[in-house]
Amino acid sequence: MEQFVVPQFIDVEDKIIGPLTVRQFIIMMVGGFVIFLEFRLADFGLFIFEGILTLFLVALLAFFKVNGMPFHFFLLNFLSTLRRPKVRVWQKTILQSELADYLHQPVPTHQAQPIITKPLLHKSRLAELALVVDTGGAYQAEEE
Repeated sequence: MEQFVVPQFIDVEDKIIGPLTVRQFIIMMVGGFVIFLEFRLADFGLFIFEGILTLFLVALLAFFKVNGMPFHFFLLNFLSTLRRPKVRVWQKTILQSELADYLHQPVPTHQAQPIITKPLLHKSRLAELALVVDTGGAYQAEEE
């Protein structure tokens, strides 16, 4: 049987430039371009105010995480929560014909289905399987 390497840590973003991920790098590039436009289009006093505000927003979007999620995912989830109604009520109206059809149906009888049981794995067997996975198949489990 072929051995396959199981990828681990797939939720960690790749680092491209030092400690920066691709997402952080792109956010910082866009923020730098916005600050450059502010510098070219505004006088110095306004540029300082806009630049500090833009720098704060860029740092917030690029580096701040809420519950392990990037801030922009948190922001999108927050805004979608505000737009949705708070309470959802389902009011199904039953027509007289549907009620009459439902009342005249025979009561279904259920047949007992066989219960399928699987052998339980013990902690020692789970630890052994985890060791096989972690070593990429180099460790061979002992047969009983």
